[in-house]
Amino acid sequence: MRLLLVEDHEEIWDFLSRRLKRRGFEVTVATDGQAGVDLARADLPEIVLLDMNLPVLDGWSAARLLKADPTTAGIPIIALTAHAMSGDRDKALAAGCDDYHPKPVDFSRLLAQIEALAPNVQATSA
Repeated sequence: MRLLLVEDHEEIWDFLSRRLKRRGFEVTVATDGQAGVDLARADLPEIVLLDMNLPVLDGWSAARLLKADPTTAGIPIIALTAHAMSGDRDKALAAGCDDYHPKPVDFSRLLAQIEALAPNVQATSA
């Protein structure tokens, strides 16, 4: 399964991409929101892991753009964010994210979220 990780903090994208690759995922990394939107449109990954606090274009705007584009609208998005206050989950979902994962990342929980979205991905790409 191909994942797009949109994350601007090198320690986080390095840690996550290495662990996900060890689990057999193909991982592409974008370090700002606009690059994430561009890569999603070009590569059509099965799932996007999207930090919400990004340079150039924030994650909320990136999620809205991806969901508004018929080419990328069906790609599930998991919001990765340090914004763990009440209402932040709803804000991410309202922007078009399909799920929400607060930082620091709980890797086993994130894997479960990816796997939960995987059947939907297979159904829409078949």
